[in-house]
Amino acid sequence: MAKEIKTVLKIQLNAGKANPAPPVGTALGPHGVNIADFCKQFNDATKDMIGDVVPAEITIYADRSFTFKLKTPPVSALLKQMAKVDKGAANPLKAKVGKVSKAQVKEIAERKMIDLNTEDIEAAMRIVEGTARSMGITVE
Repeated sequence: MAKEIKTVLKIQLNAGKANPAPPVGTALGPHGVNIADFCKQFNDATKDMIGDVVPAEITIYADRSFTFKLKTPPVSALLKQMAKVDKGAANPLKAKVGKVSKAQVKEIAERKMIDLNTEDIEAAMRIVEGTARSMGITVE
């Protein structure tokens, strides 16, 4: 018999750096999950991705056990890495904070393909370019 699912949480953490402090503790604590156990498993699973922000989807069961699935880093985080900027522009219409090349956009699109709702690399690149525009990053 399948376990009864209590809730599903989504959380974004730095790879290999989960610790019981907020946001992890505050998200998992009310559900009675062993927080240290989650941190250890998450850090082991993400130790090859240090430097990336990794979204995780945590399924918590009625018996307080849990499973989690890792997703690819958000497009905005990948764009900030490629453009070597700390954050997007406050007003992306007026201010431009950085630049990425078409090749970099394609690289991000290929990496995000499994999480995007398209099979077409051109459409995926347009999604990434739209995110870049909204952050004040120029695509050339």
